[in-house]
Formats: sequence, structure tokens, C-alpha cells
Amino acid sequence: MFDTVLQPRIIGIQDWATIVFVAMFGIIVVVKSVFESRFQDFLNLIISDKYTKIYRDASYLMSGFTIFLFVVQLISFSFFIQLTLHKFYQLPKNDWILFIQINTFISVFVLSKFLIDKIIATSFDIEEFADQFNLQKVTYRTYIGILLLPVNAILFYNPNASDFLFYCIIAIIIATNLLTYIISLKNYQNLLIGKLFYFILYLCALEIAPYYFIYDWFVRR
Repeated sequence: MFDTVLQPRIIGIQDWATIVFVAMFGIIVVVKSVFESRFQDFLNLIISDKYTKIYRDASYLMSGFTIFLFVVQLISFSFFIQLTLHKFYQLPKNDWILFIQINTFISVFVLSKFLIDKIIATSFDIEEFADQFNLQKVTYRTYIGILLLPVNAILFYNPNASDFLFYCIIAIIIATNLLTYIISLKNYQNLLIGKLFYFILYLCALEIAPYYFIYDWFVRR
């Protein structure tokens, strides 16, 4: 006779990434339902500047629409960073602890940068420009984050994605950020007249130095 050996069955999350993807798409659906008109204008951002003209007041930065989609943006960029690290540095893409670490780092970095931004903008007396500039950055980066979400899902479940595709996505992200700066300078140039020196210090302190130090730290690591 054979002895039956019973072993405990460990039930846990089998596919955490699928749950996260579904949750993020669920948030987008809820936001679309609650803010239907605004969401439609937001989707047309790539072909029209209607959204940035209507929702240009700094108070919209803390609205539910912006906050919920900002969460989607953070998750989306965290996924892409982990997939990029997996592609080029062979770090595991299925490691949910690594994902949490990346997402935590990005969240802390962005929020800390925002608080320091408010302090420096107030000190330099360019608070009005800084608020509108941050709103515009969040708008365009959120737009990229939403477009990047289904791309992340495809890349996550497709192990044969080419290096060229990753390079193209990175180039698009960088180009969009540069375009955001150009558009902001064009739209708010009247606010910067007489404060150009402070604006240059502002850019160096918050828009160049942090990313340079992160890049330097990553290269050294």
C-alpha cells in the first residue's frame, strides 16, 4: 500500500501584474464615467489644445480627475521602468517586490520634488508660473502614462519584444517632456518677463539637477 502524504496548499496571488493592470484600467473607466466631458477633451490632447486652455487653472492640479489619473501614471511608468531593467539588465519582471520598490521610489521622488518646487517657487516669486507649469507637466505625462499602460501589458506578456521598441518608447517619452517645456515657455512667457534669472535657477534646481543625480547614481550602481 502507498502512504498518502498531505502537504499544505499555499494559495496566494498567482499573477499580481494582471491584477494591477485590471485595477488601473478600472480606474480609467471610473474616471471616464465620472468626468465624461473632461475625459473626452483630455483624450483629444494630442490633436487639440482645448483641454490645456480650459483646465489651466492651478486648482485643477488637486482635483479628483488629476489625482486618480496621476496614480495610473505612476503605476504605468513603474511598470515600464521594471520592464526596461528586465530587458537591458536582466532583472526579474515578475518580481512584485521590485515593482513596489520602483513605484515607491518614483512616488517619493515626485512628491518630494513637488513640495520643494512649491518652496523654491514661492522664494523666487514665480509661484503662479510654477503651479501652471506643474499642471501642464502632469497633464502631458499622465497622457503618456495612459497610452503606455496597454503597451506595458503587451510588453509584459510578450518576452520577444525588440530592443528597438524600447528605444522608441524612451525617445518618445523624452521628446514629449522636452515639448512640454517648450510649450510652457511659449504659453507663460508673459509671466516670466523680469524673472528670467529666477526661472533659470528654478529649472536648474528642479528640472535638471534631480534627474542628473539619479542618472549618475544609477550608472555608478
